[in-house]
Amino acid sequence: MSTLERNTMSSAGRVAIIGAGPAGLASALALTRQGFDVALFERHPEIKAAGNILNLWPAPQKVLQVLGVDTTDLGAASLTQLQRYDGHKRADFIIPADIVEQYQGGFIGLLRWGLYKRMIDALPAGVLHLDKKMSSFVDHGDGVTVHFDDGSEYAADLLIGSDGIESKVRAGLWGVEPIRHHRLHLLGGFFFTDDPIGTRGVFSHDRTTQGSWTPIRHEGKNGYEWWVLEAWDPSQKFDADVKDYAAEKVGHFADPLPSFIARTERRHTHRWEIRDRPPRKQWSKGRVTLVGDAAHPTSPYAAYGAGMSIEDGYFLGRALAATDLSDTRAVSSALQMFEDGRKPHTSKVTQEAYIAGKMFHHVPKLLRPVRDWLFDHTPLAQKIQGDSWPKHVRAQLDMIEDPEPGAVRS
Repeated sequence: MSTLERNTMSSAGRVAIIGAGPAGLASALALTRQGFDVALFERHPEIKAAGNILNLWPAPQKVLQVLGVDTTDLGAASLTQLQRYDGHKRADFIIPADIVEQYQGGFIGLLRWGLYKRMIDALPAGVLHLDKKMSSFVDHGDGVTVHFDDGSEYAADLLIGSDGIESKVRAGLWGVEPIRHHRLHLLGGFFFTDDPIGTRGVFSHDRTTQGSWTPIRHEGKNGYEWWVLEAWDPSQKFDADVKDYAAEKVGHFADPLPSFIARTERRHTHRWEIRDRPPRKQWSKGRVTLVGDAAHPTSPYAAYGAGMSIEDGYFLGRALAATDLSDTRAVSSALQMFEDGRKPHTSKVTQEAYIAGKMFHHVPKLLRPVRDWLFDHTPLAQKIQGDSWPKHVRAQLDMIEDPEPGAVRS
């Protein structure tokens, strides 16, 4: 059995991270910034983005800047509106002017690979290890040994599970726990255009279906992303063409959504079923903790899964700053401080996304007209959607330190 070499450039302590998605990459950046010796292990021979389309709220954008990621021209500004399927406005997401100026609107639209590439480019040499699939780990009390399928092992002071909703680290800590099926699926896609794209983004609904779109920018190209979301029985096989199916579902929606789907190449479409896990009361145990979807998988209804994962990495680094990783009690205390600070936020977002899916797609048929009348003729949608998010955005931004002068911004 081989043992992986350690980096002798750092003596603050040795950290192993499993999974190189946004949570793992952000954790690696944050912990190397604090002087730890970090090894980030990805099970695949290359990093692949899970899905294609993505939105990032201002708080994770700020975190990326603090962590040294180049956010210049990362995505397209999007000021979003909640609408009825025919274009009738239900609510505006009103973001304060100073946040719009600093972070390109309410959020930015981009492709996942664009984000991953920027984060990978910011990693120090030697941190990322590809084609390393974890088989098990053992917490010895004074350290953790990580075992891999290829027979190698890695000795660390701390183990971070950032390996997604099917996390093996989470299962090793807490056993196999049930996944919550939302009984929804999402079909999405994107295309590029030479036409001006503006800053308008729209989330729209009819009685049963969501059809939405926002501007995107990727590697210097402008375009749009779109998605269609509806109730779906997870036991049912889906064998239709994603583009054709989506076009049929929202053909009666207001333009430009139907035309956006028509302009999309089939190879730029994607479908996934929506699942999460109910928020758990404890993430960490001993010298092991969880971040991102391993800790709090979240429905796309929040448009915040990748963003919260990035934030996790930053706040984990801050909680562990100046922690002596040889001191088991100090490690446990720092990990508990990290998760206690994050759980109110992540639980709120996860549960509200779950409830939104229920409200728009699983309300009994007889109650749907009542729901829609309230959204169309009262300030309910503005109050629970448009007015609440700006306050939440401001609160999250205020918890994050300002980037160093000269940091590359959006």
